[in-house]
Amino acid sequence: MTFYDELRRYDGFDFASFFASVTDADIARIINKERLSREDFLALLSPRAASHLEAMARRASELTVRHFGKAVLLFTPLYLANHCTNQCVYCGFNTKNALERRKLTLEEVEAEAVEIAKSGLKHILILTGDDRKQTPVSYIAECSKVLKKHFTSIAVEVYALTQDEYAELAAVGVDGMTMFQEVYNEEIYAELHPKGPKRVYRNRLEAPERAAAAGIRQITTGTLLGLNDWRTEAFFTGVHTDYLQHAYPDVEVAISPPRMRPHLGGFPPKVIVSDADMVQYILAFRLFMPRGGVTLSTRENAKLRDNLLGLGVTKMSAGVCTQVGGRASGQEDPGQFEISDERSVAEMAEMLYSRGYQPVFKDWQYL
Repeated sequence: MTFYDELRRYDGFDFASFFASVTDADIARIINKERLSREDFLALLSPRAASHLEAMARRASELTVRHFGKAVLLFTPLYLANHCTNQCVYCGFNTKNALERRKLTLEEVEAEAVEIAKSGLKHILILTGDDRKQTPVSYIAECSKVLKKHFTSIAVEVYALTQDEYAELAAVGVDGMTMFQEVYNEEIYAELHPKGPKRVYRNRLEAPERAAAAGIRQITTGTLLGLNDWRTEAFFTGVHTDYLQHAYPDVEVAISPPRMRPHLGGFPPKVIVSDADMVQYILAFRLFMPRGGVTLSTRENAKLRDNLLGLGVTKMSAGVCTQVGGRASGQEDPGQFEISDERSVAEMAEMLYSRGYQPVFKDWQYL
C-alpha cells in the first residue's frame, strides 16, 4: 500500500457538501482540540473557518513557539541545470519555451558554492529540470560531493527517482528532498502535464515514500497553488504529509505552499489564491500537524513573508537566484519563475532579529 491507495479513499468525496455543513461552533471546538482528525483539518480549510482566522492564528502561534521556538531556518536554492524533457504548462523550463539550456560544470558548482557560503548559510537546496540524460543521478551525486565541502545539509528538488537512486544520493550526504505534486487532482494533473516523464502521476506521487525508505531524513511536499481549487489541494497536501509522518516516524516532514508566479511561458493561474487564503492554509496545517515544518519561499513578497512569521512558518529562503549559475557568473537568462522577495541573507537575518526571532544557519551536521 502507498499513498496512492490512501488517496483513492477520497474518490467521490463531496467536498462542497462537507464545507456547507461546517458551523461556527465546529470551528471553535476544533481550534481548542489537542489533536485534530483529518476531518477537523478539512473543516479549518472551509469557507466558514475564514471568519475565525484570528483565533486560529493565536492557537497556531502558541503551537509553533511550543515546538519550534522563535527560530527560523534560512536556506537558499542552487539551480544546477535547466534542461528538461517535460511540457508542464505552468513552468518556465517547459521544452517549448525558448531559453538557453545549460548546466553547471563541477568547477562552476564550486564557484557558486563559494559565493553562497559567504552569506553564512549551511543549508542548500539543489534543483534541476527533468532530464535524465543531461542531469543523471550520477551528476547530481558529484555536485553534492562538491557542495558537502561548504554546506552541512543538502536537499534536492529534482525529478522523481527510484529508491536505489535516493539511497545513492543519501550515501554522498543528501539528507532532504522536496517534491511538489503540483496538483493532486489526477485528471487536472494530466491536463497540465501533456508530455514528458513527469506526466506519470503515480511515479511522482510516490517519490517521497521512496526517498523516506532510502534514508532521506527530511521531506517537503506541496502543491503549486493556483492550478486547482486551493482548499482541496491544501487538504491533500496535509493528508500526504500526515501519511508520511505515520508511515516513516523517523522522517522530518514539512509543507511548502507556493503560489504561481510569472514565468517565461506566461500560463495564467486557473484559480486566484489570496493572501487570506494562504494564511488560512498555513494556520489550518499548523493546528493539524503541530510538529510539521512550513517553508515559505520568495515567490511571496517581503511584507507578506514578514507578517506570516508568527503563524507557523519555520523555514524561509533567502538570497535567492533562479538562474543557472546566476551568482558567480552573473548569468541573466530567465529563471524558472520570477521571485518576489529579493532580500539578501543578511537582510533576512536582520528582519528576523528585529522581530525577536533567531535566524538559524545550521541545524544539522552529516557525519
